[in-house]
Amino acid sequence: MRACTVTTQMETIASLIDHTILKPETMAAQVRQLCEEVLRYKFASACVNPVFVPLVAEMLRGSSVKVCSVAGFPLGATTTDAKAFEAQEAIQHGAQEIDMVMNVGALKSRDESLVEEDIRRVADACHRGNAICKVILENCLLSDEEKVRACKIAVNAGADYVKTSTGFNTGGATVEDVALMRATVGPKIGVKASGGIRTLEDLKKMLAAGATRIGTSSGVKIMQQADAAKA
Repeated sequence: MRACTVTTQMETIASLIDHTILKPETMAAQVRQLCEEVLRYKFASACVNPVFVPLVAEMLRGSSVKVCSVAGFPLGATTTDAKAFEAQEAIQHGAQEIDMVMNVGALKSRDESLVEEDIRRVADACHRGNAICKVILENCLLSDEEKVRACKIAVNAGADYVKTSTGFNTGGATVEDVALMRATVGPKIGVKASGGIRTLEDLKKMLAAGATRIGTSSGVKIMQQADAAKA
């Protein structure tokens, strides 16, 4: 009975992880290895830059693992048209989830109509393609008041998730930010913690704070730690 329970717990952990490789120097061989890992552990998704979406879609065809890609990454400072096109093209090539970066400068300038339109266009492109839209707020650049505003705008614009970070800026996910985001969006919208989550203990803290998805390049390490913990 215990073995069955432990297996279920590990499957649950794996199903929450977006196994990620987004560095600019990423090579195709590394993406193929990522796909082998997500299939082995049955992670929620393989998250890659748009150029690798066709490769990942082919390698994951017929599996339960989703293909995740990014739009406006990592700065969020491209135009709305560009973000929407990037999302649409990735979906056409097989992406089922899109993590877009919010226009941080527009939010800080209090141009909320631009922020909302930016998110809405990408969310609409995702939903037309039966994909989900996650909005990266880049919390390390925001005050708590700005994080709350960003979450509310994302919900109003039709986002399916709000996400803490790109992992490419001055800070990543924090327990405090995840808790604030969860309190702001309520129970119906997903919260993705990403950036700096490298251990099973990190993952557990984020889940306890309200995260429903974890973005990490340390998915295999986390699963190895979970396997060791069951002994």
